Amino acid sequence: MNVALGGTFDPVHDGHRALFERAFELGDVTVGLTSDNLAPKTRHDERHVRSYEERKADLDAELFRLAADAEREYTIRRLDKPTGIATEAGFDYLIVSPETETGGKRINEIRRERGLEPLTLEVVDHVYAEDGEIISSTRIVRGEIDEHGNLTPERQGRSSAT
Repeated sequence: MNVALGGTFDPVHDGHRALFERAFELGDVTVGLTSDNLAPKTRHDERHVRSYEERKADLDAELFRLAADAEREYTIRRLDKPTGIATEAGFDYLIVSPETETGGKRINEIRRERGLEPLTLEVVDHVYAEDGEIISSTRIVRGEIDEHGNLTPERQGRSSAT
């Protein structure tokens, strides 16, 4: 089976790893990585996003390890538009998170319009930090948590004071 997923992945964290692990359980994986032009347009905040090349190097290192463990192949491709690679022929599954499931349904509409079979949408639930909130790249960049969802020392101090 051929599996697609996409994102900005800046930085990679345990929530992303859950997506990747599920993808590798299903088959060989193609990851669409947002281009430098697209990345800021897909963000819900205005934080700085590292360059495509920096993000790709980190993503490649992560996928290399996971693919080896799963004995699968992977490819990283640049995404220049939000619907990206998943509207192309050759994929069976699309990995989405709860907030990107609507986008996955839109991709299937585009596929139908192009005469392609819809993809099976595989919704992978969020991974939660130790404070019960969702792990996100934005929270990591803000210094609230680390990539595994552990509260940073600054946040631990504030949590214990309240």
